[in-house]
Amino acid sequence: MKQLTYIILLAVFFCSCQKDPASGIKSHERAIESFSVGAGLVQIGPAVIDRGASTVTVRVLVQATNDFTKVKPTVVSSYKSNILPASGAQVNFANTSNEATYTVTSETGEKRDWKVILQPFSEALLGSFSISDLTVYGGTGPQYGGGGVFDLASKNVWPIPGGPSAEYDNTLTFTYTGVTTDGNTYGNVVNDAGADGLYANFLFTQNPATDVNSFYRQIPKGTGTWLHNYANNTIVFTFADKSTTTATFDGAQTIALGNGLTKTITNSAFTFTLNGTDDYNHIYSDYDKIVKRPYKLWVDVKKK
Repeated sequence: MKQLTYIILLAVFFCSCQKDPASGIKSHERAIESFSVGAGLVQIGPAVIDRGASTVTVRVLVQATNDFTKVKPTVVSSYKSNILPASGAQVNFANTSNEATYTVTSETGEKRDWKVILQPFSEALLGSFSISDLTVYGGTGPQYGGGGVFDLASKNVWPIPGGPSAEYDNTLTFTYTGVTTDGNTYGNVVNDAGADGLYANFLFTQNPATDVNSFYRQIPKGTGTWLHNYANNTIVFTFADKSTTTATFDGAQTIALGNGLTKTITNSAFTFTLNGTDDYNHIYSDYDKIVKRPYKLWVDVKKK
């Protein structure tokens, strides 16, 4: 027992005599670690910090209320460094490039200038859009000629009135209400039924008659909400019953679908992925393409 006590005391003695390896070492770090614009502006996503170029880029939602002359950012710099202008200090970013210079001084006194850029960001969804087309790509075995791309309203398989064409006088209006902590914008969407007062009833009327609203009612009737996830460029629609659908919002382009099939977006479109099931018993039929094996739905829109 005495020997154990001696060993412990000896260990404590040697430990107390050892010098802290970090003692006397000062930090040379002089970086901006994080940056947020503070109250009054809506920041989209985290700041993009480029250490090599000594730049910080911050996306800011374009709004009529934006005032770049009196920005009070929250800035975090390297451990034991100082930064000027200080975090929370009012800075004028109202110049042709919307930028300001911050100087970070390390514990050792070394300085580094950082260019901070406020990059105006426009939410492409905001405003009103007319629906011009509902296009589906579907069909079992497209490599065998079973696939097809067509306007849903072109098929005589829907209720009259109340088929897909009922949507073609509809207007979608998107308004902004806020931004998440992750920098994703969200708001309300109003799907106005238009002059005919009708929404499509996606009921396939041929034999066998099948309700396919679960496939094609991808945008809420009346009022719903939307969220724009910038990490994966998706739009999430939420219905009154809290169910959701997910789309990408795509610009004008021609999409090659394989097997000689293409889809052309003239202006913009909400693109939904549909999860049908192969049915070789009905291959080549409208029933197969619309009811059993749809792959994609495009809601083509044009901004008003």
